Amino acid sequence: MDRSEMPLGMSGTPPILRIQSAQLSPPFTPTEVLMSDLSSQVIPEFKKAPTSPDVLPAIANRWSPRAFLDKPVAKETLHTLLEAAHWAASSNNEQPWRFIIAPKENPEEYARLFSVLVERNQLWAKAAPVLMLSVAKKTGTKNGKPNRFYLYDTGAACATLCIQAAALGLAAHSMGGYDATRARELFNIPEDFEPGAAIALGYPGPADSVPEDFKAGELAPRMRKPLSEFAFTTHWGTAVDL
Repeated sequence: MDRSEMPLGMSGTPPILRIQSAQLSPPFTPTEVLMSDLSSQVIPEFKKAPTSPDVLPAIANRWSPRAFLDKPVAKETLHTLLEAAHWAASSNNEQPWRFIIAPKENPEEYARLFSVLVERNQLWAKAAPVLMLSVAKKTGTKNGKPNRFYLYDTGAACATLCIQAAALGLAAHSMGGYDATRARELFNIPEDFEPGAAIALGYPGPADSVPEDFKAGELAPRMRKPLSEFAFTTHWGTAVDL
């Protein structure tokens, strides 16, 4: 077996861990390597999720800001984010997700995607250096039959992209507030595909850079339902004891 193919339990360290481990002072464990990312360096303390220590920082620190720095996202970074989405799980390995990408370096494409956002989202999303639109294929490529998991799988790809973005010190804010019909027309999206969510992507910026209406949200601590409200056992609504 080639050393680069060895699992973590065997001698040798896979290439990606060898690269990341250079940022850590030995001795280190594979878990410490995988837990190292940039998300903790860019998120304000009051936005860090109160999770258990075992949750990956990129998951705990992922949030959806509306404030972005005036800093472009490199092509290599966009490639990495899409590569992360590329490896999401999907039913029957259909990989129904597609992404329309509009960086500010391409003003015409950026303006086109920006134009489909509702006005309230345009107020803050104009600061994001990259706009994206997720699109999902509704039928199976292999059999042509309806794929009832197409939106679920595309959501999984978007979540993977967002977590990778957090690990690289970026933030992605998904939006349902856009005109899907207009997006379909402007980007010639086939009938067999359904627009999912628009995404504003970039490096998080200071809260005071957003319009006044959005500042409270930028400064508020993040909240989540307790596990007892969504993790059940035996009967619906019976919280699992974890």
